[in-house]
Amino acid sequence: MFRCHFLKKMPIALLALMTASAVQAGALQQQQAKRIHERLTGVIPSESVLFDMEQELLGVDILLDGITGGEGAAMIAMENDAFYSATIKNWVAPWTNRDQNVFVPLNDYIATVMGYIRDGETRDFRGILSENVVYISNAGGLPAYTHLNNNHYEAIEDQGISLKDTLTPQVQSGLPDAATAGLMTTRAAAEAFFVDGTNRAMFRYTLLNHLCNDLEQVHDTTRAPDRIRQDVSRSPGGDSRVFLNNCIGCHSGMDPMAQAFAYYDFDNDQTDEDGNPRTPTNAISYTANQVNPKYLINATTFPYGYVTPDDHWDNYWRAGSNSLLGWDYRGDGLPASGVGAKSMGRELAHSEAFAQCQVKKVFKNVCLRDPINAGDLAELITLKGSFESNNYNLKRVFAETADYCKGD
Repeated sequence: MFRCHFLKKMPIALLALMTASAVQAGALQQQQAKRIHERLTGVIPSESVLFDMEQELLGVDILLDGITGGEGAAMIAMENDAFYSATIKNWVAPWTNRDQNVFVPLNDYIATVMGYIRDGETRDFRGILSENVVYISNAGGLPAYTHLNNNHYEAIEDQGISLKDTLTPQVQSGLPDAATAGLMTTRAAAEAFFVDGTNRAMFRYTLLNHLCNDLEQVHDTTRAPDRIRQDVSRSPGGDSRVFLNNCIGCHSGMDPMAQAFAYYDFDNDQTDEDGNPRTPTNAISYTANQVNPKYLINATTFPYGYVTPDDHWDNYWRAGSNSLLGWDYRGDGLPASGVGAKSMGRELAHSEAFAQCQVKKVFKNVCLRDPINAGDLAELITLKGSFESNNYNLKRVFAETADYCKGD
């Protein structure tokens, strides 16, 4: 009798256990779906979107894109315009100014990064530093895009126009094709990094924002100093050791590369060379075969220094400790020298440091932390490999990272 009673009760107990497990699993999937959506967009998903994301987590290909699981759920989340207007905008904004301020208006630099990410299936993200492209909105009623001001982009933001749905690529304004170099020749970048100074800022901030290395990290005193310009003292404060142990470490590699920008400027001068008032264009300027005067300033600081004759660049960091940045590590056959910003941009973007940098920045943005353990570091290697094998599709990196961090 006891045995029969036990057998009768077993199915009910098993059913209760299975039901509890199913409820628990469903709750976990819902929690993970919410976390993925909130990490990628900053907003709570609607019930229908949440349901579709849960289905993706169960292996159902809702978008019919061949991607399921956490990555598939992330792809659904990234259909929300907030992924672009909030997450990507706030992520990229600090790259567009020297103060690394996130509170700046939408501009051509930010919109172009958005476009590259949205169109990741067809756009190799490495082109971000060399291609003649800028993303604008095709929505009606907007001021026309021009390199002379930022009105087009500010109107997009003011009117709350969907960036995901209206962004469209076109050639950059105000420059010949040969002078375009992706983000480096956008109006926003020029206003921040070509203005005044010596154009070294454009190289420094591109290195920082896209290879995740500031000048301190690439300091190498073993490179030849033959291309360091006249404006750098060889004995700061009367002590040549300062130059030999410090200044040379950055300038010996930076100056030969920054020579690629020799024909560029951002015109904001209120007076001409004679001190007379003038109206600046407040726009990027480029004069072929004419070195901008800023490259020749302070010539008496060290008269025997390098006098820039053109925009030919050389990468002295292909040798020495900075060879570890992995120049042309995929074997694309890029030379270690060239002419102009476009070819120099390819040199930077085709480095292993560029690929590692994008993956690392996405990880921190989505997971809300730096990689902190062996598992995280192993995941960065996996993400980098996927980035490379998927034609440098950064949108996939966002999806894969969201999947990895969904349990955090």
